[in-house]
Amino acid sequence: MSAAIFKAYDIRGLVGDEITPEFTFATGAAFARFLKAEREPGTVVIGEDMRPSSPELADAFSAGVTSQGLDVFRIGLASTDMLYFAAGKLNLPGAMFTASHNPAAYNGIKMCLSGARPIGKESGLLTIEKFVNEGSPIPLSQVGVERRKEMLDDYVTHLLNLVSLTSIRPLKIVIDAGNGMAGHTAPAVFARLNAEVIEMYYELDGTFPNHEANPIDPENLRDLQAAVKKHKADIGLAFDGDADRCFLVDEKGELVNPSALTGLIATRELAKYPGSTIIYNLISSKSVREVVEENGGTSVRSRVGHSYIKKLMAETGAVFGGEHSGHFYFRDFWRADSGMLAALHAIAALGESDVRLSQLLAPFNRYISSGEINSTVSDAAASTKKIEEHYGALAGVELDHLDGLTVNGESWWFNLRASNTEPLLRLNVEATTAREMESIRDSVLNTIRA
Repeated sequence: MSAAIFKAYDIRGLVGDEITPEFTFATGAAFARFLKAEREPGTVVIGEDMRPSSPELADAFSAGVTSQGLDVFRIGLASTDMLYFAAGKLNLPGAMFTASHNPAAYNGIKMCLSGARPIGKESGLLTIEKFVNEGSPIPLSQVGVERRKEMLDDYVTHLLNLVSLTSIRPLKIVIDAGNGMAGHTAPAVFARLNAEVIEMYYELDGTFPNHEANPIDPENLRDLQAAVKKHKADIGLAFDGDADRCFLVDEKGELVNPSALTGLIATRELAKYPGSTIIYNLISSKSVREVVEENGGTSVRSRVGHSYIKKLMAETGAVFGGEHSGHFYFRDFWRADSGMLAALHAIAALGESDVRLSQLLAPFNRYISSGEINSTVSDAAASTKKIEEHYGALAGVELDHLDGLTVNGESWWFNLRASNTEPLLRLNVEATTAREMESIRDSVLNTIRA
């Protein structure tokens, strides 16, 4: 087994070479051992995405869990947020078979504790990896029982109880499911809404024949942008492979900045829960903090990554958290992320107003951002140090190291972070004007790529 498949927040690798039924059986048994040590409930919820390898791998994992005397609920085809819903609603630990937006050759496992509490390297994944390497003895106790459980209708009902959509104006919505799990969940959700839906790539196909199910790459949104303009739609939605992330396209076919959606949802949650705390990650637009404070909330800045966001939400009692990568977290959804719930908030806000989406979001688009730019470097630490020495010597500049290096100027800021898995530096720049953003961006890139 390659240790590289145990990532920061999940397990992910190549099917056949790294992820095999033998491996997932061993991981299921190890997960069960870990849950016993944590005094968790004795039943595990298992969901799976549409990848061809998912059913066989999930079968083996379930056999591993039950070999240790724990029971299993199989909920079948599911989005990752549907698995989180099941773990939260039933208060059981869970495992989701998916490789999210990765290509068809990959698969993986996302695991959580009861109540959809996250498991990452710092909260159990290292122990599970250790148990996999040790091998789990077959106990003398009785083998557990596997049962099937249908959760889709309950999932839809819960989402629609969190966002009121009964009085919205009729909308035309284009949804690009990317041949991923939104093709399974979106029909059940949108059948209950006052909306005309134009479906794109709803066929569940883990080979992703139309484009990668990774909406953070603008190339994968071109078909959706064209369809929104062609159909004169009010809004376009794009989901990733396991549908836990959602990206928007406005009525002009323009991509919506995820920070603008964070700001919009924050205002809605603060209207519902006045004075609450909102979490945002440190590559989000400065406008998010401004919007939260203007609406009477408390903003808390987080490192990038769902385990950090969820931990801060638990510690602060935050009602909502947003990441610039398109992950949105809700206290009323067990602090888990849900692309569908974020989409419903956007649709509700649009349907309750009499303006177009671009106008609705205009107050949240206050600055010019570069988007994330990756640079391959031989020594990330040395390259970062060069940038820190240069900018740290400038007057009126502040530095912080919450996550990588963040440099704050009077009318601009940028963050430089090393990838955990690749020899890359990730740069995000924001400024008041496009000219200033481009100047800072080019200066940093020229230095680290020299």
